[in-house]
Amino acid sequence: MNLSQARERYVRTGGVELCVAELGDADRPTVVLVHGYPDSKEVWSEVAVRLAEQWHVVLYDVRGHGRSTAPKPLRGGFTLEKLTDDFLAVIDTVSPDRPVHVVGHDWGSVQSWEFVTVGRTEGRIASFTSMSGPSLDHFGHWIKQRMVRPAPRRVGQLLGQGAKSWYVYMLHTPVLPELAWRGPLGKRWPRILERLEKVPAGDYPTASLPDDAAHGAWLYRDNVRARLSKPRPDAYAHAPVQLITPTGDSFLSERLYDGLESWVPTLVRRSLPAKHWVPRTRPDQLSSWISDFVEANESVGGDGVPQQPVPQGPYAQRFGGRLVLVTGAASGIGRATAFAFAEAGARIVAVDRDADGAARTAEMARLIGAPAAWGEAVDVSDEAAMEKLAARVAAEYGIVDVLVNNAGIGLSGSFLETSAEEWKKVLDVNLWGVIHGCRFFGKQMADRGQGGHIVNTASAAAFQPSRALPAYSTSKAAVLMLSECLRAELAEKSIGVSAICPGIVNTNITSTTRFTGVDEAEQDRLRKRTSKLYGRRNYPPEKVADAILRAVVRNQAVVPVTPEARGARLLSRLSPGALRSVARLKPPL
Repeated sequence: MNLSQARERYVRTGGVELCVAELGDADRPTVVLVHGYPDSKEVWSEVAVRLAEQWHVVLYDVRGHGRSTAPKPLRGGFTLEKLTDDFLAVIDTVSPDRPVHVVGHDWGSVQSWEFVTVGRTEGRIASFTSMSGPSLDHFGHWIKQRMVRPAPRRVGQLLGQGAKSWYVYMLHTPVLPELAWRGPLGKRWPRILERLEKVPAGDYPTASLPDDAAHGAWLYRDNVRARLSKPRPDAYAHAPVQLITPTGDSFLSERLYDGLESWVPTLVRRSLPAKHWVPRTRPDQLSSWISDFVEANESVGGDGVPQQPVPQGPYAQRFGGRLVLVTGAASGIGRATAFAFAEAGARIVAVDRDADGAARTAEMARLIGAPAAWGEAVDVSDEAAMEKLAARVAAEYGIVDVLVNNAGIGLSGSFLETSAEEWKKVLDVNLWGVIHGCRFFGKQMADRGQGGHIVNTASAAAFQPSRALPAYSTSKAAVLMLSECLRAELAEKSIGVSAICPGIVNTNITSTTRFTGVDEAEQDRLRKRTSKLYGRRNYPPEKVADAILRAVVRNQAVVPVTPEARGARLLSRLSPGALRSVARLKPPL
């Protein structure tokens, strides 16, 4: 399905004709997508076709944009009151007997805030998803609060948003915006979006862009000064609201939504590491979140209150609905990481060569809060198997948003007593397993063009030499450098890469670690001895999992986790000679 298959009709209202497009089953609940400036309805094409698999999707060109006609005269023809008239005319045509779910971006969100806070639309809106466009009334109150009580932090917020709003001042100047859009700016706009916002080409923007942008300047002139100077005191939402905030938005500060809870009784917040034009750059994630929110507000409990769709973990607004794949997920750090992402509402793919263990992790992840979770049995050192896994995951579950290459094995013993076969085994899992994951899943992320994050589990051993761990330390040092190189390469694709370096963590890796140059009885004794030492240290894998989620949120490069790991990292920079001296000590085993 694509937008060219949409059913089109025209709706007459207030002296204009609005071009309305519909996709999907008209008997299903209706989702209305409202575009922003200087866009037309085609900005939603990628989101619309995804939503239409489940919902009745309606898009329309706002007056003066796309294939809709412009009011005459333009001045005074774009007020929020008239835009609300248009919206009501559209929904009365496409969904006369049932409330609709509204989704707005940029000025589509600005006007949709009007729809969801005025009395004449009450009962006609089932939910509202807002992105990159505040209520002008809320914005006006936000400004007044900071001017009445000008604390340094509040003044900084005002100045910061004032700088981001430079384009608003320009659009208020007479004639010049129209000349620019119908001249060089209109011609160069697609390339500007592609270069600065990483917006892919395709059916957007349409050839009507210069006229759309020229007409749309009146959205600002007819509304901004009037509403910011005299904001409505009764701008309370009468429907549940989902707020999606792109953290890299060049035009709107995240602080602009501080205090929004006082205006919105039912508010769900989500954040997205992206720039302003998320309908074009992150359609997969938006479609998932919009569908979840619509479904939640169509599923009404016995008390008439919509069921809460978003888990309440500390990172829920960031990871809810995202697809996270974790290797080595049957136990230890991998399992704890899968559970932490599940608590944040992510969909989980738990991968391990232990099929039963992976399945148990997936089952528990669903109980904890993951909307969906699957177990996959794969040996990460097997290149062909990892390639097949990547293809299967993409086909059945979607492109991975966060990849955690965690699977690893331990090997202890002197270099001279470590055989070539033992070297190969530890490098195959600890290094090549990471390489395979980065190659296959990382390429999918890059080809999708919607960003993502890769987490590679290294170790404090990556920067702390040891006479007892030559093979293991080498593999982890290679993972650390691989992560640094990938981080440099993939930054232009908006893909973050983090290397996590735990120290002594209480996991079962000690029970499977091989010790070179000893018989089986001594192997068993050393494993029990090491497990006892790690157990006595008792640093839980859950703390490492929390560090992993924090690293993704903050896009951290290298994260030493335990105190000894942080100390070793610091010494490796300030006094590497001291670490070399410690490395000569024989371990007390």
